[in-house]
Order: sequence, then structure tokens, then C-alpha cells
Amino acid sequence: SRSCLFPRVAAATSSIQWSTMAKIKAHELRGKNKQELLAQLSELKQELAALRVAKVTGGAPNKLSKIKVVRKGIARVHTVYRQNIRAALRSKISNDAANKKGKTFLPLDLRVKKTRALRRLLTKQQKNKLTEKEHKRRVAFPQRKFAVKA
Repeated sequence: SRSCLFPRVAAATSSIQWSTMAKIKAHELRGKNKQELLAQLSELKQELAALRVAKVTGGAPNKLSKIKVVRKGIARVHTVYRQNIRAALRSKISNDAANKKGKTFLPLDLRVKKTRALRRLLTKQQKNKLTEKEHKRRVAFPQRKFAVKA
């Protein structure tokens, strides 16, 4: 075999079989647990290293085009992994709040993002509140009901 600039990567590439695996779907990753996600991540990183070696050594064009797909796959695994961790944290904090122990408020980074304007909107209850004067007026002069002539 050729001498390689990256000896550790060369050893990894010899053991890797080029997968003909299609693009990884996020919904497929959501069904996996933490260990499976981490295993998939290390597998993808090894494949990326092998593809980069192939690029340096003048590999086939189909391998070069696969680099982008593998990088996007790594990003998807990272995203799903992070979402799972955040969901677990949210549920733990909400359980603690229900049981009155530990944290009771969600940290800012775990709260729903939305937009600044939406976060500052009044709640339905706040919107529907009436002043005392308006309340008295509505009680004294209720909406009139008219019979419709047929």
C-alpha cells in the first residue's frame, strides 16, 4: 500500500469497508439510545477520516462527493443527541418541580425560544382581564338580545 501522511488514519481506513449507506435520516436516529448514537458518531467520524485520506491520496470522485454526506450525517447525529439530552433534562426538572425538590424553574437555555415579541405577549388570562369600572358597566348593562322577525 501507499505510504500515508497520517499513519493512524491509514490504519483505520484499511479496516473500514466503504459503506453504501444512504443519507442518515433524523427520524431514524431519534429511535436510538445514547450508546447507539455515540457508536454511530464514531463510525461516521472514522469514515470521514478515511474519505479525507482518500482525497489526499487522489481517490475516486465518488468518495470525494461522499465527504459532504458524511459530514451532514455527523451533524444530524450531534443534533439528535443534544435534543435527547435536553428533553431528558427538561423532564427531570419538571418532575422535580412537581415533587417540590431540586430545581423548579427551567434554565433559560432550556426554555422555548420563540421570538422576543412572542415571549413578551400577554397570556390569555391577562388579555381577558377587565378594569373594575368596565366590569361594573357590563354587569349593569348586559348585551341585549333581540328577536329576529321571520
